[in-house]
Amino acid sequence: MPSSVPTITFIGGGPRSAGILERLTANKPGLFDGPLAIHIVEPHEPGSGRIWRYDQSPGLLLNSTAADVTMFTDGSVACDGPSVEGPGLAAWAAGVLDGSIRDVPPLEPHILEQLRTLTPASFPSRQLQSKYLEWFFRHAVAGLGPDAEVTVHRDTATAVEHSLLPDGGARYSVRLSSGTVLEADLVVYSLGHTDSQIEPESARLADFAARHGGFYAAPSYTADVDYSAIAPGQDVLVSGMGLAFVDLLVLLFEGRGGRFEDRPDGGLDYVPSGAEPRLWAGSRRGVPYHSKISSTLRGEPVGALRYFTAAAVESLLEAHEELDFRAQLWPLIAKDAGYAYYRELFTGYPERGRGGWDEFSARFDALDWYSREREDLVAAAIPDPALRLDLEALDQPFSGCAFADHAAVQRSVVSYIERDLNLRTSPDHSETLALFSALLRVYMELGRLVPQERLNSRSQQAVHGWWHGFFSFVDSGPPPHRLHEILALHRAGLLQFLGPGMWVRPDEASGRFVAGSFQSPVVVDAPAYIEARLPSPSVARSANPALADLHDAGWGTEQLLLTSDGPHSTGKLLVSSSHEVLAPDGGRQVGLFAVGPWTSGWGAGAFARPGTNAAPFRENDALARRLLTELAAPHPRTGHPTSSHLLSL
Repeated sequence: MPSSVPTITFIGGGPRSAGILERLTANKPGLFDGPLAIHIVEPHEPGSGRIWRYDQSPGLLLNSTAADVTMFTDGSVACDGPSVEGPGLAAWAAGVLDGSIRDVPPLEPHILEQLRTLTPASFPSRQLQSKYLEWFFRHAVAGLGPDAEVTVHRDTATAVEHSLLPDGGARYSVRLSSGTVLEADLVVYSLGHTDSQIEPESARLADFAARHGGFYAAPSYTADVDYSAIAPGQDVLVSGMGLAFVDLLVLLFEGRGGRFEDRPDGGLDYVPSGAEPRLWAGSRRGVPYHSKISSTLRGEPVGALRYFTAAAVESLLEAHEELDFRAQLWPLIAKDAGYAYYRELFTGYPERGRGGWDEFSARFDALDWYSREREDLVAAAIPDPALRLDLEALDQPFSGCAFADHAAVQRSVVSYIERDLNLRTSPDHSETLALFSALLRVYMELGRLVPQERLNSRSQQAVHGWWHGFFSFVDSGPPPHRLHEILALHRAGLLQFLGPGMWVRPDEASGRFVAGSFQSPVVVDAPAYIEARLPSPSVARSANPALADLHDAGWGTEQLLLTSDGPHSTGKLLVSSSHEVLAPDGGRQVGLFAVGPWTSGWGAGAFARPGTNAAPFRENDALARRLLTELAAPHPRTGHPTSSHLLSL
């Protein structure tokens, strides 16, 4: 298409970009008429991108069931654009098999076998998910129609420049590593999880390992790390027991030829190959993420949120200039979680409570979450203390515990995992599913109900730090069989637990890493240390050349929060509520947009459960409509939109 055609360039072509493309398709008929050019810059396969690419271990799985994955903005999504029904992953897989889903290239035999055995309750492989995401991308592109031209560049964007045109307008130039330059009216940075340059402390640990012939892996996407230097039988310290830890176990055990066998009691045994290391794992909590839930609700259907509502938040916003998450929002969230939990307990298992749900809920309604009266009500109504919801204990299961020795740590962690599996996979504890559902609703609604700029700095830190971590710990854990695998590896003597409050330090005298727990007297040492987590976001130290250029050119800046200790950088790119990149002085960089977990936005994911009014779909729709409105504005399309903060280099 000629250069005068309105043009959008996406830096990044993973699932988030694909979702925005689908929203461009849905909204274009009502907002934009005429030709449109779109460039997608993505070194990996568009649709799946780096994180969800096919080229990774076939043993790595989603932590969501096939029924819980969709890319379509269905009728539940509260957005201005039209909803579009479409197949989620489970329905797509069935459609591929029966031929109703087309435009799917020939699939590898093991992927076809996965399709044949997939059920809505299955946890699909990431390789299978990559095929769904790539199909969705092609589907979205096809829907744009013949007057839209989408060009994919299997390349890396290195810089974005701003050029003035003779007629007084302006355009962006996106430079690629191949030397190609793309002209664009609007640029969207949509890069998903990105790496950062190594932090000073990580650099120090890497240098220590290199000098002493050891091994160190800094925080990174687990599938991208080369673990071949770890020898069979070698002791390895691992900090972090979340999803990256689960992936690490897959790569170091099954990935090295070991296998799991079923036990008569429903558990697993591990049969080693002899190529495995021995891991010593710990974390802040000292336990893995909670298992995903396989039970179904027995009681009354889960309804809308009752306390953390638009009306309640609006009332707080009218009364306060800034909101405090812990003091004002969390009590409402906690009360909604408790209401859902106890409703399922009373209506699904009436024999476990005293009195009826109507009586309990009427009294519960009138009490604050942090009140002695609420605690007394629960104590009187729920005879078994183990069934009473304690959110603080849920968040910190070993708070206040002091372990006498290594064996005590092992017994406690094993008991914790076994109890978690019982609560989350037994058909007799569906109250955990009600709690899960309530927290998920809050997570999806928080960004819609609470303007981020109306939170005080401490609360913004709490939302992006503690709240996100708590939600992930409770709701975003691995499939249940992964916890059975952890127990099997422990029984095989290949995985030992260090406990909560883990610490690690390099010891120059021995040339080894030393680790322990602040709640246990046990200290161990090993030549290898792995930090099993994603790197913290840092636009200033981004390993992505386009983001680094954005920061170094002074066009974008990291989000700063004012704390009692002075300004604190979150490391995330500062963006407006409409995802415009903001300059260091707060001015809007009109025509530059950014979305993803490394931005100061709410950080919603790329895909979600169907029927949940999913936050990423709402954001995608709003951003797509904004892009189309910008292109349709009456300023010259050969130039850049009139800017409130004109850029210059």
